[in-house]
Amino acid sequence: LFSGRETVSSSNMENDVNLRFRQQLLLIDENLVAEDVAALKFLCTDLLPFRKLENVKTAVDIFQLLIAEEYLNEEDTFLLAELLYRIKCHSLLKKLGYTKEKVQEHLHEKGRVSPYRQMLYELSENITSEMLKDIIFLLQNCLPKRRINLSALDLLILLEKQGLLTENNVQMLEEVCMNVSPDLLETINCYKKSKGEKFRALLSFCRFLLLASLPQQESTLPVKESSLFHAGHIRVFTSPQVCWGTYCQLGMTSYKMDGPHRGFCFVINNVEFDGCLQERKGSCKDAEELKRVFTWLGLEVRIYKNQTSSEIIDLMRAWQNLQDHKDRDCFICCILSHGESGAIYGKDGELVSIRMIMSHFTATRCPQLSEKPKLFFIQACQGKEIQRPVYVEADARIPSSSSLQQSISPSESIPEEADFLLGMATIDGYASFRHIQQGAWYIQALCSKLQLLVPRGEDILSILTQVNEDVGRRVDRLGTKKQMPQPAYTLRRKLIFPIPRDPPPS
Repeated sequence: LFSGRETVSSSNMENDVNLRFRQQLLLIDENLVAEDVAALKFLCTDLLPFRKLENVKTAVDIFQLLIAEEYLNEEDTFLLAELLYRIKCHSLLKKLGYTKEKVQEHLHEKGRVSPYRQMLYELSENITSEMLKDIIFLLQNCLPKRRINLSALDLLILLEKQGLLTENNVQMLEEVCMNVSPDLLETINCYKKSKGEKFRALLSFCRFLLLASLPQQESTLPVKESSLFHAGHIRVFTSPQVCWGTYCQLGMTSYKMDGPHRGFCFVINNVEFDGCLQERKGSCKDAEELKRVFTWLGLEVRIYKNQTSSEIIDLMRAWQNLQDHKDRDCFICCILSHGESGAIYGKDGELVSIRMIMSHFTATRCPQLSEKPKLFFIQACQGKEIQRPVYVEADARIPSSSSLQQSISPSESIPEEADFLLGMATIDGYASFRHIQQGAWYIQALCSKLQLLVPRGEDILSILTQVNEDVGRRVDRLGTKKQMPQPAYTLRRKLIFPIPRDPPPS
């Protein structure tokens, strides 16, 4: 009885906290005008899909989206505080328990609005109505006739949608500002300078990693002369300190992705298992979401449900020998299952090595995919099962004597040749999490970021970095479980999916 009263009391406290939190949001909403809402929408563009933001009418609509995407909750309101700080609504910060100075203190560590988005917003604030008219006149041939009456923020969003303005390409914006008001260039130049400093810092970090790895065993892969800084070959280190393919892919060309057919994507969705492995509730939502997103990206998607270990191997052999690959740009394989270090479970409870799965598609064994990008996304635990809170399950089981005798690092899973990418839901030794209604954290973040960033011309590695950031900030309802995905690759070029003509599916 005491335990029951304790539970009811705890539940009432949670409800009270949630009610106060939503009351705070309503008070903030009441103090924001239409221009403030438009600014909030713009600053959230990198965090929320265009399609959902287009339906926003009030600040409450934005708050609801941020809560749904787990950017905002009663325990963590910093993102909203940052947004209010960015739009200079400093007086509203106290409703969240912040001051202007406190937000400034934590921006470097916790800030989510990108320098690119900050630059564009600052630029819009300095564009007068007369400047805007001149800019629209200069860009008249680039704008739909029905959209001539635009605000500065609307104009910037439209240029982004058309691919004329991106984080790495502000040339058109520079040219327009030069013609209209050269003073506007100062904001753009500050952004470019900051970006250049980060680029140089990354290059220095690359050199450090490479030098640190020199005593390690290495192998040399021949590549085309134009692939990487016009070098004759690229070193791929087996040292665990370096992510294969190395960080020095900066400045390289892109894979050819303009063929008549984009490629095949097949999804193995293991939901039910023989023996003691639990049903993976919520996995069907992941499989359907993957199908929608990769179909939208132009791939032909096939889903295989509840495959045994031998059936998985047979599938790999069948896809390996498919002659139609030769007319495709790329190949994608997604596996949703339980797993352990370096392996996934078949429906029959037997382990299948991830490295063995991927090795079917090397250039030697599958020449039709030679020099084409081959992407593998694995939603499965890579470690022991842990205590699960309500609605969150771990894709793992407690290892038994039948488990792998030796831990297999993800860095050993990828084939020792070029053009592979392996996206793991979690790092070696750790569990990955799946909401039994909403699906796995990793797959949902992957699908969301593909829909958000492909239309902006981002390459796959940049997108996976955003996926890492998204999953890394998630936490279970008890606030005790975290997860960090791990991409690994031997890609030699940037992989950029062509922007689909249709809007994102969700």
